[in-house]
Amino acid sequence: MHWLRLNSGAGLPAYNMALDEALLAHAARLGRPVLRFYGWTEPAATFGYFQKFAEVAQATPLRPLVRRPTGGGMVPHAADWTYSVTFPPGHAWHALAAEESYRRIHDWLRQAFAAWNVETELAPSAVKTRPGQCFAGHEKSDLLWHGQKIAGAAQRRNRLGLLIQGSVQPPGVPLPRRDFEAALCAVAREQAGAIWSELTPDAGLRQQAERLAAEKYSQPAYNQKA
Repeated sequence: MHWLRLNSGAGLPAYNMALDEALLAHAARLGRPVLRFYGWTEPAATFGYFQKFAEVAQATPLRPLVRRPTGGGMVPHAADWTYSVTFPPGHAWHALAAEESYRRIHDWLRQAFAAWNVETELAPSAVKTRPGQCFAGHEKSDLLWHGQKIAGAAQRRNRLGLLIQGSVQPPGVPLPRRDFEAALCAVAREQAGAIWSELTPDAGLRQQAERLAAEKYSQPAYNQKA
């Protein structure tokens, strides 16, 4: 039940995606789930690994556009609260079906909001208005506030582990981000017995993230591939 927490602050868009992929690559070595909170040094948009760049470029004026290592639709990062969770292979979350891990991550967020008396709910079914845009309409088990989607996520599950990347578009209530993040950790401690430790990325993790940022996530050949 030991979990790691990493608050990496504001990062360049390419580096943000690179560090999440590096955390997945090192998941087995770290041996514990990692909850990462991060922000953005500039407005940007990320989009799902399988999306077409040309369609995304027409759908948003935000730049840069960075292809995520996970699936899902286009997500604007201007004032959102971004997080990721990485689980090592063999962890119970790694064995879940995608639909169930998607439901669980948003129920975790729901409980964190409830701790601050902000009532949200999981969407019972999908309602799509503009396909390919994460916050246009909603998918089943997205997090809703007054019927509007405020949180979505995307996943990548492979032999290295499970990576979930999530975005919260904060609701119109006076809840500071740091309090919401503290509530997430408290819910995991109270509901699942999580024991939290801070993660300080070592040289191997940092170097892989820097390499991926330079050689992959900042390269048009990757971001603009068909």
